Amino acid sequence: MRRHPTLVAVSGPPGSGKTTLAHALADALGWPAVCRDEIKERMAAGGGGSDSAGRPLDLRVLEVFFRTIGELVESGANAVAEAAFQDRLWHPGLEPFADLADIRVVRCAVAPELAHERIRRRAAEVPSRAVHADADLLHRIATGERPIESWVPIALDVPCLLVDTTRDWRPALDGIVAFATRATFGRDSR
Repeated sequence: MRRHPTLVAVSGPPGSGKTTLAHALADALGWPAVCRDEIKERMAAGGGGSDSAGRPLDLRVLEVFFRTIGELVESGANAVAEAAFQDRLWHPGLEPFADLADIRVVRCAVAPELAHERIRRRAAEVPSRAVHADADLLHRIATGERPIESWVPIALDVPCLLVDTTRDWRPALDGIVAFATRATFGRDSR
């Protein structure tokens, strides 16, 4: 039986350290990393706004994100994908790949206060973050309209690893790599 490629979805609420972990994991594995925020920043720098059909940037980014993942998986490549999407976006985006890849979820977790501080700091220090409307997110968190605790994790029936990103990663990177590379063959072995 041919081994499916592995797709590791790194998820978690804003400010939980997903992008840093996704890049470290992809580097350790030698796999490509597909990061939603980086796609959005580059698309915005290249013109941003709506396209000629009037579709907003966020919708176009969502399409490019999952299309890129699909192209990697369909070509047989392993990949690490990262986004702050909640289940309502991850679930329908990942489901089409369930028969093509061994999907694993790494869910980043951190105290809401630390996530809030990370969002505030990157909004102030990283100019490319302006496209993400972090100031609006911080306002919605502060008013209780969008508490970090309300983030809904991916609810697919696939292996999931919870990683505490408060200081160092727990489990450490070698444990996360082991989770990502644990051999499974086909859908029957999950």
